Amino acid sequence: MRTIRSACLVLALALAPAFGPLRSIAATPSPIQQTIDAMSRAHAAVVGVQVLASEDAPSAETLGRQRRGSGVVIGADGLILTIGYLMLEAEHIQILTQDGRQLPAQAVAYDLATGFGLLRPLLPLRGVAAVPLGSHPELEPGTVLMTAIGGEGGDVAMTQLVAKRAFSGYWEYFIDTALFTSPPIANHSGAPLFNQKGELVGIGSLLVMDALGTGRQWPGNMFVPVDLLKPILAEMRSTGSTRLSKRPWLGVNSVEQSGRVQVARVSKASPASVAGLQPGDVVLAVDGTKVTTLEGFYKKLWDRADAQAEVQLTVLQGADVKTLTVKPVDRMSTLRKPKGI
Repeated sequence: MRTIRSACLVLALALAPAFGPLRSIAATPSPIQQTIDAMSRAHAAVVGVQVLASEDAPSAETLGRQRRGSGVVIGADGLILTIGYLMLEAEHIQILTQDGRQLPAQAVAYDLATGFGLLRPLLPLRGVAAVPLGSHPELEPGTVLMTAIGGEGGDVAMTQLVAKRAFSGYWEYFIDTALFTSPPIANHSGAPLFNQKGELVGIGSLLVMDALGTGRQWPGNMFVPVDLLKPILAEMRSTGSTRLSKRPWLGVNSVEQSGRVQVARVSKASPASVAGLQPGDVVLAVDGTKVTTLEGFYKKLWDRADAQAEVQLTVLQGADVKTLTVKPVDRMSTLRKPKGI
């Protein structure tokens, strides 16, 4: 990670061939200087996020009780966008500003479908301007971008977009387009990703080892594009969630290998556990429809009007093919709601 000045210098060197020689100080700011100014303003909107989850929160089993990440101010009222898993079942939330202040905050919304979370500080941020939202369709692989970390030890780094593609998460998660960047940053949770106009284009979710999506090891990060936020932002602010978040949940972690969907983990007391699903089982079909990918598995599972309607899973369990009846639940109903939602 680099300081904002050194990072901008790297950016300037990267962009110089495209923009040509710098203009004189007295002249209109050069395109490079305009880009650096825009990114500096964007960086000023980045904050740290510290969360203490409820002691009996189910999510603490995998995420821990104490969580640290970043967020970025997107609203004139101080509204902060982050990645939702940071704030799941939060008991206390603190925002860390760049001038060293710690402000209490409350959860505003969590969208299960995209993974976005919204927070609002309970005290004024003072002097922090909201960043504009950009769009990923105009970004091509190879584009130089900036990501930033908020809070204690906060910093910035330059990275490149290396791929845009659909993403299936092992935790019953799928989005049609995700942004993949490299080189990676370690403190990726909620880290904002900015284009060269200083516009927000993504929120950090994961460290991945196959950023290119070719099967070749290439470390990077996965960012959730803010294009997914735009159509649901008003609904999130008014209801604390979205209609798309009301979807069936089984409580399994699964992986896709060689045209098979295999269960890697079953959550305690989850619908999958109650139905007898076990780690190592291979999911062959959902309601009689064959599935061979995580995307196909999730889409078939979610393609039902009632989130809690029974589903028939055909699985290979050891040497036996079995049909298990699972009664999914609405995932949002299983989570302890953070204070404020």
